[in-house]
Amino acid sequence: DNLIRHNAGVNLGEKVIVRPAQFKEAQKVVLAPTQDVHIIASGYERILKKTFIGRPLSRGDNVWITVFGSGFIYRVIETAPRGIVKITDFTQFVLKDEPIKGELEGVPRIAYEDVGGMGVQVQKVREMIELPMRHPELFRKLGIEPPKGVLLHGPPGTGKTLLAKAVANETQAHFISVSAPTIMSKFVGEAEERVRQIFKEAEENAPSIIFIDEIDAIAPKREEVVGEVERRVVAQLLSLMDGMESRGNVIVIAATNRVNSLDEALRRPGRFDREIEIGVPDKDGRKEILQIHTRGMPLSKDVDLEYFSNITHGFVGADLTALAKESAMKALRRYLPEINLQEEQIPESVLEKMQVERKDFEDALKEIQPSALREVMVEIPNVKWDDIGALEEVKGELKQAVEWPLKFPKSFEEMGIRPPRGVLLYGPPGTGKTLLAKAIATESHANFISIKGPELISKWVGESEKGIRQVFKKARQVAPVVVFFDEIDAIASIRGGSQGDSGVSERMVNQLLTELDGAENLRDVVFLAATNRPDLIDPGLMRPGRIDKVIEVKVPDERAREAILKVHTRGVPLQKGVSIADLAKRTPNFSGADLNNLVREAALLALNENDMKPSPIGKKHFDQILQKVSSSVAPEAVEAYSDYKKSKSPEGFQPNYVR
Repeated sequence: DNLIRHNAGVNLGEKVIVRPAQFKEAQKVVLAPTQDVHIIASGYERILKKTFIGRPLSRGDNVWITVFGSGFIYRVIETAPRGIVKITDFTQFVLKDEPIKGELEGVPRIAYEDVGGMGVQVQKVREMIELPMRHPELFRKLGIEPPKGVLLHGPPGTGKTLLAKAVANETQAHFISVSAPTIMSKFVGEAEERVRQIFKEAEENAPSIIFIDEIDAIAPKREEVVGEVERRVVAQLLSLMDGMESRGNVIVIAATNRVNSLDEALRRPGRFDREIEIGVPDKDGRKEILQIHTRGMPLSKDVDLEYFSNITHGFVGADLTALAKESAMKALRRYLPEINLQEEQIPESVLEKMQVERKDFEDALKEIQPSALREVMVEIPNVKWDDIGALEEVKGELKQAVEWPLKFPKSFEEMGIRPPRGVLLYGPPGTGKTLLAKAIATESHANFISIKGPELISKWVGESEKGIRQVFKKARQVAPVVVFFDEIDAIASIRGGSQGDSGVSERMVNQLLTELDGAENLRDVVFLAATNRPDLIDPGLMRPGRIDKVIEVKVPDERAREAILKVHTRGVPLQKGVSIADLAKRTPNFSGADLNNLVREAALLALNENDMKPSPIGKKHFDQILQKVSSSVAPEAVEAYSDYKKSKSPEGFQPNYVR
């Protein structure tokens, strides 16, 4: 890590010769904190010593010590004997209370090792910022000017600010951090003056790095801004960046998650010379970030960070930090009953056995979701294939079309198979289309974005199309993901047939088609749609490359109804006289929703008869309910769906028979 690198006096990328150290066993080692640390636990030195056993140390080394989840830098101020020593069980391990002052100059608090999952981006930033500051002669020799600015852009929480701080610390440059909204002022000229003062301070303390967070707040597109203040600030920023004399010694780093909102004049070479995207980390990046945030945690042996990096699709650095902290809090809550908070010191026996277990991470995952999904309707479904009675053929097709490509992408790649981009489920209401979509998301361990068609329709021009764009933008960020459009016919109806909607329907269909087979790749994004009116969907959406697979979800037959009833009566007390097979025979054309309703109404009847006390459901209860309820799907509607499947044409399709 960065402390070992600092102890050795080397930088990233430098050549290092390593040879075996000659060391003696330590009789005594004394460490002092570099800042105020209050340890309230008795015998904490003995607990810490166990983590250092077998580790070589020498006077002047900086080491990282975790105290109840918070990390602190300690310095080795004394060893006996002198020289390089190794900690053993017999070493006297002493922690001083009084911090040493002024001993940590040059030790970066945030270093490149603290930035996980950004290997490529760190390399680019070092080339653009660190290299000109450390070795300006390289640029002079090549006859090129060092960059003036670097723009970091990407979703919130990906580590843009952290990367900027790490660069400043590593280069030991004067760091000026500015939150863009604080620059703005209601008084004329004050905002521009603040910007001038920031650049003046940077030039006086060169080498300097100016970091402007949320730059879109002070540098929006001038033609889209109503107020004069923003226009003047943009003009002042352009003027200052063009007039920077300390080129290479003063560099501006800006961060935004709305890069397309920035004024175009800022984004040209000579101002922000390089734009670096800080995207959502992949599996390896997530593992690296988890390792960084759990390095000071006492993890139990059953915690597999590889597994958790596999299932945290779409999580950014901030989400993974929150996950690690929440896991530690879950662990703490387990041990709280054993801790007397009235005591001044926590017993050593309690501290020694405290560990963060796999279950703590699993419980934390139920509460932490990807921040990119908070703006859209997201569910973390918990529906398994076993929770869906019957529909075996449909489940098999969905597994092949959706689950397998998401679970085994390498196998599909090696076989040269392109998985379906879109799948349409159609059939009468209540047959389990939405339930199937939830099950596919659960079983494939993918994120699940659920959109109901009518939700996207807006009275404002362009808003409906924007809603579709936003859904797919978020989907790309959190892939692998299943994007489920329920009631797809509401937003993808046949073009040319709508009247009185100002062309909204047609524009929405066009936007949907563009997203499905446009220039931007939909890798690991599965488009899943459901409807009970397939005849209304635009034919342009139904061709291969958009919706590749069309699956009918039929009204269950007798055998399927028996399987569905078994699922819905699982855990429900039934009297001995109740025959599931007999109920299946007596419920022709009942959909899954109808059967669920039948069991629920019978259970309520049994409760009512027994003064709201739990009691088994009898045959008489089902008989009474069957006299009141009937199938919500007419026989004619079943035939209409069957005809549509044969013809794949809307002609003659009459689903109006659905009751």
